[in-house]
Amino acid sequence: MSTSLQDPAPVPVNLPDDGFVRVRGARENNLRNVDVDVPRGCIVAFTGVSGSGKSSLAFGTIFAEAQRRFLESVAPYARRLIAQGHTPHVDSITGLPPAVALQQRRGAPSARSTVGTLTTLSNSMRMLFSRAGTYPPGAPRLDSDAFSPNTAIGACPRCHGLGIAHTVTESSAVHDPSLSIRDGAITAWPGAWQGKNLRDVVAELGHDIDIPWRDLPRATREWLVSTDEQPVVEVTPQRDRVAKPYKGRFWSAKSYILHTLADSKSETARARALRFVDTGPCDLCGGSGHTPAALAVTFAGHTIADLNRMPLSGLADVLRPTARLSTATAAVSSASSGEVTEVAVTIAADLLARIEVLSGLGLGYLSLARKTPTLSPGEMQRLRIATQLRSGLFGVVYVLDEPSAGLHPADAEPLLVVLEQLKASGNTVFVVEHNMDVVRHADWLVDVGPRAGSGGGSVLYSGPVSGLAEVEASVTRPFLSREQGIQAVQPEPRPIEDWLELSGVTRHNLRDLDVSVPVGVLTVVTGVSGSGKSTLVSRVLADTVRAALGGHRPGAAEPVSDAADAEIDNTDAVDAAASVAGVTGLDRIDRLVRVDQKPIGRTPRSNLATYTGLFDAVRATFAATPDAAGRGYDAGRFSFNVAGGRCDTCLGEGFVTVELLFLPGSYAPCPVCNGARYNAETLEILYRGKNIAEVLGMTVDDATTFLADVPSAARSLTTLGDVGLGYLRLGQSATELSGGEAQRIKLATELQRARRGHTLYLLDEPTTGLHPADVRLLMTQLNRLVDAGNTVVLVEHDMDVAATADWIIDMGPSGGDAGGRILAAGVPATVAEHPESRTAPYLAARLAELAA
Repeated sequence: MSTSLQDPAPVPVNLPDDGFVRVRGARENNLRNVDVDVPRGCIVAFTGVSGSGKSSLAFGTIFAEAQRRFLESVAPYARRLIAQGHTPHVDSITGLPPAVALQQRRGAPSARSTVGTLTTLSNSMRMLFSRAGTYPPGAPRLDSDAFSPNTAIGACPRCHGLGIAHTVTESSAVHDPSLSIRDGAITAWPGAWQGKNLRDVVAELGHDIDIPWRDLPRATREWLVSTDEQPVVEVTPQRDRVAKPYKGRFWSAKSYILHTLADSKSETARARALRFVDTGPCDLCGGSGHTPAALAVTFAGHTIADLNRMPLSGLADVLRPTARLSTATAAVSSASSGEVTEVAVTIAADLLARIEVLSGLGLGYLSLARKTPTLSPGEMQRLRIATQLRSGLFGVVYVLDEPSAGLHPADAEPLLVVLEQLKASGNTVFVVEHNMDVVRHADWLVDVGPRAGSGGGSVLYSGPVSGLAEVEASVTRPFLSREQGIQAVQPEPRPIEDWLELSGVTRHNLRDLDVSVPVGVLTVVTGVSGSGKSTLVSRVLADTVRAALGGHRPGAAEPVSDAADAEIDNTDAVDAAASVAGVTGLDRIDRLVRVDQKPIGRTPRSNLATYTGLFDAVRATFAATPDAAGRGYDAGRFSFNVAGGRCDTCLGEGFVTVELLFLPGSYAPCPVCNGARYNAETLEILYRGKNIAEVLGMTVDDATTFLADVPSAARSLTTLGDVGLGYLRLGQSATELSGGEAQRIKLATELQRARRGHTLYLLDEPTTGLHPADVRLLMTQLNRLVDAGNTVVLVEHDMDVAATADWIIDMGPSGGDAGGRILAAGVPATVAEHPESRTAPYLAARLAELAA
């Protein structure tokens, strides 16, 4: 009897896959137990007003779950080294492929982060010069790290690869050469006894400290200012007859200042030292950050610094002849040059292909050396999209956060092509989007709402784009169908009586530009990305007016911005400072306010209430209650940032870190205060039945009613509601806010102040991140500012905003070196007729819709 082994019968597995991602019971943030089916292999747009829950669905639920599942496949030890998201609150998600998220983020404020490092193109450029560059006769071939200013071997020894040299010169250290050393000629030296000590040391070294500085021998002056020598001499203090001699060490002005900047922990001392430093391009490397050895190597007659500074479109032209060589005709590398070798052809072809993707996204005006902090969020996201397009991934869900943000309508068209390419490669594209032109291009639409915060969180519609027309509850519907714009009736432009005029403006791609900005009206500056809009408004105009107002003089307010400005400006120090030949009309401006999209705080302790000053009023209100007064509690008791009233376990954070050995650290609500941030005694104090933690948990809309009898709080809350932020919680962390929300908070903070007119408000793309309904609210507030006698200047791509402006300044015609000119200036109807303007056709179309 024989037996044989047979294949077992297949076990049926019930895993239906009908091409949909199916979400069940999503409860992330304000989502209300959402069930939704979203097709794969399509471009899907998620729409809804700001705060409606669309990002919570696309990023907080779908992407977060995809990321969690991927990380579960990673070894536990390696997993703890990866930055992980949270586990979403959802019952189940089926049919979910791996996902890649491309979110809106500004460039990290690092002087070493560039377009080249972000895209990794710099790696290939370094390899090109290392393996295929032309070397000077007798020079050894350099490793690729020698062509990076961010490595120890490749960094310029003088500026350490930053390209910016900080030097102390005679003119920077000595402000009044008519003074003697005894009278304080060397201003850079410290004051008080330290300065007296250095003067005594100089006298003991044999130098005359009583004649004017200018009369000292030049060699002596140079030594006192710049020497690195530190001789020690015996000094007998002349100010005290009984003092004993001591050993005194000499410090030159340069040594003292650089030592202070390097080692001092005092911000005051460092700020004082910076007054005596000249900052500019390093004279050894020419501002490139490279070593002399690296700069001696060329490719196609250019150094690596030359190619890094070129626009990407120009770099492509340099690489193209080598990239087009056939490998059959490539030569064998010689000792001094490898420009026509097979290696050169391979590297150049790869570089060219990647650069052409960036150029196709309208980024050909950028250079590899461009610092990432100077890039807009839209430019940053397009750089990341280009990187993904070259990755060749298949079957992936790409989740994009407003990919059209910061894009001129002409630049948005190539973006749509890229999205189609991602889809054609077998991927799914989810876009959280407010641009109705991009939404109309989608295959499927998920509309979330109807309102924000507690008034949203429901999926109103999921289906083909055209079907939204039947959903009456949708706030998106009338804008998608062009039934409404940001302003229902086209107003007549306001009359212009005064002008702020700048002549001979030179900075970046602005060259000897003359510009006239009308005073007392709303002006929109338009143009494609890189045309010079932000340089003109946020840099030149802001710096010129700020300098004229004297910065800190009484009555002149500081711009509404944060410390990140200084970091970004530092990275731009290699560029020539703004040059303005002449300015007229400054007497019409009394005050300057810049409203940008930088975060309102960098830690979870900074929130909506603390930034606006609203928290001060809330704490004072609680401190004024009879119970608080009876216990001796002052307003400080109700701050979670200081000891006393806060929870001692979590130190006012509201959460604690839970260490999980080989798993990544996790966060959990504080077991003592349960996330309230305050101790039990503080929470016993009630105002109208609520404790301080419960008030911080309220939305702006709810708090407006609750705190209506607290005038200072009511004013802040009303203005926050007026700009469409009624859905935010008072205690919402600054780190959770989008750039658009941060900008509106800053604007609301400004609006709540009782100010007279003659203020110049500068806003850079204020509609970024806003639903058209929110744009309508924003424009209502900006027009209120103008009606109060102020001047508002916007950098903007939204044609709805441009169409309703009093005046338009259109720049172009393209980006980078092909931009920097004013093509047209006038009322919207005039600019819409300009034959060279890339803005004109889109503006004309919008004006026609408004007139219909």
